[in-house]
Order: sequence, then structure tokens, then C-alpha cells
Amino acid sequence: MKAAVLHGKDDLRYEEVPMPQLSDGEVLIKVRATGICGSDISRVLGNAAHSYPIVLGHEFSGDVVEVGKEVTGVKVGDRVSGAPLVPCMKCDDCEQGNYSQCRKYTFIGSRIQGSFAEYVKLPEKHAIKFDPSISYEQGAFFEPSTVALHGINCARYHGGEDVAILGGGTIGLFTAQWARIYGAKRVFVFDIDDARLALAKKLGADITMNTLDKEFKETIKKLTRNKGFGFVFETAGVDVTMKLAFEIAANKASVCFIGTPSKELIFTPALFENMNRKEFTLTGSWMSYSAPFPGQEWQLTAHYFGTGALKFDESLIYKKLPLSESKNGFAMYKTPGLVKGKVMFVNE
Repeated sequence: MKAAVLHGKDDLRYEEVPMPQLSDGEVLIKVRATGICGSDISRVLGNAAHSYPIVLGHEFSGDVVEVGKEVTGVKVGDRVSGAPLVPCMKCDDCEQGNYSQCRKYTFIGSRIQGSFAEYVKLPEKHAIKFDPSISYEQGAFFEPSTVALHGINCARYHGGEDVAILGGGTIGLFTAQWARIYGAKRVFVFDIDDARLALAKKLGADITMNTLDKEFKETIKKLTRNKGFGFVFETAGVDVTMKLAFEIAANKASVCFIGTPSKELIFTPALFENMNRKEFTLTGSWMSYSAPFPGQEWQLTAHYFGTGALKFDESLIYKKLPLSESKNGFAMYKTPGLVKGKVMFVNE
């Protein structure tokens, strides 16, 4: 089969590789759509790959074309998305259902062959069936949606509060939707890009704000009656928004960092003291799994995508390319600010 194989930094080659061979309990997926994740960018354009050569890609959907022995939950012809984490299922964390904290895991698309290929294999439990009314492109957004919902769960979210989403990227837009589905009083989305804010409104956000507006903090005070937000979800992983979360959290709020920082982060004592004075709870969120594996994050994404309550919009996708143009797809990220949304590879 053909695959986009990473041989070294910025050395991505579209070439022939062996077809995956199934073991008992595994299924073979013909990949129809697969998106580029931020972690893929650092592996291709940086030096973050675990080994070479490697086939990356972990946000994907496709059709089941073959099943191994003992597979009963899916059948040939099913339309599925793939849960990429492969935990050991034996360590203390796994036995407690904390699969994201497994220290002996492997991962489809970073440690073992991923979805930047015509076919990918995965264990049966990792194949998440979805309704045929859901497009393959939408199916490739399961993983970002589950990351957002996992953050909601980590924050011990409940409805009835004003919710702030810091960052209007893919994860932020899904976090905003889950907050709405779970009963937010009002959902606020903050970003510096008006196009992303317009999309947030289209997907159900109540109020959007461009943080380049010098008056936005005063507007927050007016709209929340100087209370701030009961739940704050930081999804960008950048210095400005991570610090802003501390400022706009309400007393006794819950603040969740979903975004992954890539640079040193320094808080002034006065800013950090917000956590003490407001007594808000700060938590992180990592990946998207819970018990029973792979968790409600995946099953609820399939359900709410199917009902339409969790919305998908084509403008979430910046560009669709054939897998043969994968190198060109990654080259787009060399121009800062060019890519707005997901670059997706589509196989016929």
C-alpha cells in the first residue's frame, strides 16, 4: 500500500510500504480521511518523532475491510473512527481506568504505524462505529472532540454557569459545544481571529470576544456583573490565555488547561495569587479516555454527531488534499498564520 513515511526532519516521502497484517482481535481500516494534528507538525517539521521511519496520523476515519479472529463488535463495511491510544491495561493507572496516565502505552500514529496511509490496523475496541449519515471528514474529527469532552469531565463540569473558552481553534470550538450541550448558562469564546469567532457563533457560542480589543476585560466585568466565569477552559496553550484564565475565573471557579504550552510560562506573584484568593480549582487535561475503554468521550461524540447536537462545519477544514500531497500539506505550516483550521488528507 501507499503511505506518507517520515524518514527524518522534514523528510516525508509518499512511498510503498507493507500492508498491515492482522492479529487476533484486530481490524483493518481503509482510511478515508485523516487530519494533521499539532503534534504531527512538530514531528514532521521539528525533531519530535520517537523513531524513524514512521507513519504518523491519529485523527482518522474509514471503513472496516477485514476483521481478525475473535472480533465480534464490528464487521466488514462498518464506518468507524479510531481511538489511537493503546494502553497496557495492566499498570495501576490502567486498572483504575486512568488510561491517559498509562506509562507503558503505545500510540497509533506516533509509536506504531498511523493513518497517513491507505490502511491502518487497530484493536477492535479502538474502532468506534458511527452512523453512515456522518461524513468521513466529520469522522476524522472524533479525536479532537473527545479531547474537548475529556477536559469538560476533568473540570467536573456542571450546567448553569457562565463558561469561558480561551482559544477558538478546533479543540476550543468543540469545548464550547460540549459546554453548551451540558447546560451552560452562556458560552463565551475568546480569540484574536474574527473568522474563528464567527465560526464559534455559528456553532452555538452565545458571546464572542476578540482579545485584541483593549476594552474586552471591562466588557467581561459588565456581562458577568463583575463575577467572572464559573468554568474556564484554556485551549490554546499560550502564555496570554493561560494567564488570562487566572484573571477571569470567578470565586470558587473551575479552571482547566487543555492546551499544551510549548514555551516557558512565568506568573507574577499577584497574578498567581488569584488562585489563592478566589479559591478556584485548577486542573489539567490529557488526551481523551475513561473507563470502560475508550470511554464516554468516544461514545458520546458518536451519539451527538449522529443527532446533530454536536455540530460539524466544513469551514473547520482549511484544505483537503490527496495523501500523495502530504508533504505539501505540512509545508503550509511553514508560513505562520496561513492555516486556519484542519489540513486533511482524503483517500478515494
